[in-house]
Amino acid sequence: MKEQIQPSTVRVFIALAPPDDAKEELARALRPAYAAYPGMRWNRIEDWHITLAFLGELPVGTVPLLRPPLAALAAGRSPVELALRGGGHFDERVLWSGVDGDLEGLHLLASEVRAVAKECGVPFEDRPLRPHLTLARTRRNDPACVVEAAAGLAAFSGRRWRAARLHLVGSNIGRGPGPIHYRDIEAWSFRRRDEGPVGDDGRQAPGVSDDGAAAP
Repeated sequence: MKEQIQPSTVRVFIALAPPDDAKEELARALRPAYAAYPGMRWNRIEDWHITLAFLGELPVGTVPLLRPPLAALAAGRSPVELALRGGGHFDERVLWSGVDGDLEGLHLLASEVRAVAKECGVPFEDRPLRPHLTLARTRRNDPACVVEAAAGLAAFSGRRWRAARLHLVGSNIGRGPGPIHYRDIEAWSFRRRDEGPVGDDGRQAPGVSDDGAAAP
């Protein structure tokens, strides 16, 4: 029996994920597109995410360096409130849903995440953030299906939700012709709004609840 050779690199990004009910809401809106364009490469609903920083192919040994500072970042800030809105496409090849809500907070979080990666010595292409959730890619040279599917999402307006966790994700994109899969390498919960900030000593400071009262 041949011993399986483990890859020396992993394709990594840092992301947020909508809660299940927000994903189910969008999936219902996509039913006509699923039926009309079965030949598109649809991402699995459980893999839907909003990328904050794409780090690319990293040596496997580099990934553990990211864990402590990302955990500290998540523990020290409140979740952003977002919503999925409308749809669009990149170059008539990639179908996506748009992101609405606290976009200023989302851009700030992305900047903080990217600063962590740079402090860990991770080289990556620091492209401007374009908040979106990738839904599908065209399999063949058939741009019309992507454009039409995007038009079908134009009126979609999902409910607001809070991103619960910060995700460090690995993917198999570029590793063969099979379906695209993502896996959480690790994920960290954001500080609840009724919790105080984490101090330099790692202790939880007294918090303020959502109604403005001091937390016990």
